[in-house]
Amino acid sequence: MANEQLGFIGVGRMGGPMAGRLLDAGYRLTICDKEERAMAPLIARGARRVASPAALADAVETILVSLPTPAVVQTVALGDDGVIAGTRVKTFVDLSTSGPRTATLVADGLRVKGITAVDAPVSGGISGAEKGTLAVMVSCPRELGARLRPMLEVLGKFFFIGERPGMAQTMKLANNLLSATALAISSEAIVMGVKAGLDPKVMIDVINAGSGRNSATQDKFPKAILPRTFDFGFATGLLYKDVMLCLEQAEALGVPMLVGSAVRQLLAITKATQGFDSDFTTMVKCVEEWAGVEVRA
Repeated sequence: MANEQLGFIGVGRMGGPMAGRLLDAGYRLTICDKEERAMAPLIARGARRVASPAALADAVETILVSLPTPAVVQTVALGDDGVIAGTRVKTFVDLSTSGPRTATLVADGLRVKGITAVDAPVSGGISGAEKGTLAVMVSCPRELGARLRPMLEVLGKFFFIGERPGMAQTMKLANNLLSATALAISSEAIVMGVKAGLDPKVMIDVINAGSGRNSATQDKFPKAILPRTFDFGFATGLLYKDVMLCLEQAEALGVPMLVGSAVRQLLAITKATQGFDSDFTTMVKCVEEWAGVEVRA
C-alpha cells in the first residue's frame, strides 16, 4: 500500500524512473546505489540512502532491485554485504533481466534466511519506466503476487506468469529475443531497400501499414535510426547479454535456436564494433557498412 517503506537497489537508467514513480505514488523509499549521482535526484525528493544492500535489508521488509547483469544480482542478493545479511527484509523483488538460472539460485539462497525472492523483470524501456507503462512479468507464490500487485502496477501492467522461480525470467528472455530479432531482420530489409534506391521513410510507412510491421519498424526506426540519433535507450551489451541468456536457457531445455543464434552473432559484431555501451539501434550500422549505404530520413 502507498506510504509503505520500500527499499530500492540500482537507481540508474531504468531503476531511477521506476523509483521516482514509487515516490510519486506515496511510497517511502530507502535507496542504495554505487553511483552517488544516480541517487541524488531521489534523495532531493525525500528518499533516504544507505551504504550497502545489507544495511538496506536491516531497514526495510521489501527490497526491489534493478541491476545490469546476473552476476551483480547474485552479489547484491547473496554476497557477504548483500541482502541475505540483513535482519528485517522478507521479500526480494528482482526487476532485472537476470535469467532463470540466477532467479533459481537467488531464490534458493535467500529461502534459507526466510526471504522470498520474486522475479519481476520488466519490458518497455526507459520511456515505459518514466510513464509507468512497463510490462511487469511476475513469478512468485500467488498470494505474495497479489499483495505486491498494487505496488508493481505503479510501474506498469502486471502479468502473473507462475509460482516457480525463473518463470518470469524465461518470459522476459523470450520477449527480448523477439525484440532483438525484429531489429536485426528489419535492419537487413531496410538496408536492402535503400541499396535498391527506395526511400527508407516510405519503406517504414508501408511496412507499418502492412503485415511486416514490428516493434523495430514502429518505434526504433522512426525514433532513433532514420533521424540517426541512435538514442533509443538500451545498451547493445545488455541486449547481447539477454539474448545469450535466452540461448543458454533454450539449450538447457533442448530447444533449437537457429534464428536466435544468428541474432546473437549480429549483436556480438555490433558490440565489438560499436561498443558495449552503444545504443542497440546501432545494429543497423553493421549492415549498412557491409552494404555500402546509409539509412537516413
